[in-house]
Amino acid sequence: MSTTDAGIRQLKNGNWAYRFSISVNGQKISQRGSTNSEGQPLKTKTDAIRARKKAIKLAQLAPELPVKEKEPEKLTIAQVFEEYREKGRSDRAYNTILKQDSLWLNHLQESFGSRILDEIEVAEITDYLAKLYYEEEYSFRYVESFLKMFYLIFGQAYSRGYLSVDRYNRLCVNKDTKIHMPKLKTDDDLDIVAFSDEECAMMDEHFSGSNAETAYILGRYCGLRINECFGLKWQNVDLEEGVIRIEQQMQYQEGLVKLVPLKTRNARRTIFMNSKVKEHFVALAAAKAEAEEKQKQRREQNQTMIYDVDGSKISNLELVNTLLNGKMQTVNSMKYHSKELKRKGINFKYHFLRHTYGTQLAVLNTPTHLLCNQMGHGNIHVTERYYIALSKNGIDVLRKNLEQL
Repeated sequence: MSTTDAGIRQLKNGNWAYRFSISVNGQKISQRGSTNSEGQPLKTKTDAIRARKKAIKLAQLAPELPVKEKEPEKLTIAQVFEEYREKGRSDRAYNTILKQDSLWLNHLQESFGSRILDEIEVAEITDYLAKLYYEEEYSFRYVESFLKMFYLIFGQAYSRGYLSVDRYNRLCVNKDTKIHMPKLKTDDDLDIVAFSDEECAMMDEHFSGSNAETAYILGRYCGLRINECFGLKWQNVDLEEGVIRIEQQMQYQEGLVKLVPLKTRNARRTIFMNSKVKEHFVALAAAKAEAEEKQKQRREQNQTMIYDVDGSKISNLELVNTLLNGKMQTVNSMKYHSKELKRKGINFKYHFLRHTYGTQLAVLNTPTHLLCNQMGHGNIHVTERYYIALSKNGIDVLRKNLEQL
């Protein structure tokens, strides 16, 4: 580390901070900061170096003034979260913001809002999570959302200089002391859920010719998430190349249907069609062209204007999951089919089609990095779960291999 790097560090939010400790006339002067003399955040490393030099110079010019080491501000959890809402989440997705606000308003505000940040201990948060999971019987995944909220709040406090590095490490970093989830109950199942061949055959029959057939095929053979499926535009489907480009998703925001950016960078990807998917889209495109000619007025009457990613308005007729008569399909279009399939003995969730897609490709020994790309995962370790998931097809392959030992 060069001498200019001393006392300079980058914060989790991308901004920079400085600290120094000097002796002036036998008096120790220590300071830290993350803003310049005008109160603006330090955006670059160079800004932090300049601000540190200026602060040191000012401290040396006024040695007669007693300067004490700045202690972290005594703030409440509520004050930290409110600051995060105002300044720390402008880049968060709409649904993420709604979920954070729901967890805060319905749970955390009452239990921890008035607590002083520096007085919170790991044990009481761990006990709180255990109570949610064991006594109040919230799902493991839901309780994980609370854990993430605590990490978020303490991370915000640390980045603003309200929490010392030692305390932050104890709460969120050190694996031996940090806040952690309760031990998983033995009857909880967090495994990948893949449909069997028999269930797939029943679903193929059920969805054939239905209003949700296209959505089903996109989940079954392309592994799309449900919001990606219903946000798919015709311009994203390239029949000549045999690919589908995932570039946006559909969400309900404040009661309105909107197309919004994908949640992660890796979700933006190019899906390769198999022959079944391509044949379906060729037939669907032909039916759409015929409907545009024979049902033009009806389609125009039934169309709905929705907001596109850039805020402009477009017709739902641009979406793949639009009926030939012009009526729009949304994520709610799967609810009827979910109930019908459950009545037939299949625990249907659209996301399980994605699980099935990933598991089947894993059983067929698809290279991990290729499956990771097609699934749109940001971490290859997530993809690896599909290779260790025990599907019926996987067990059949295992039994066949065992017989060859």
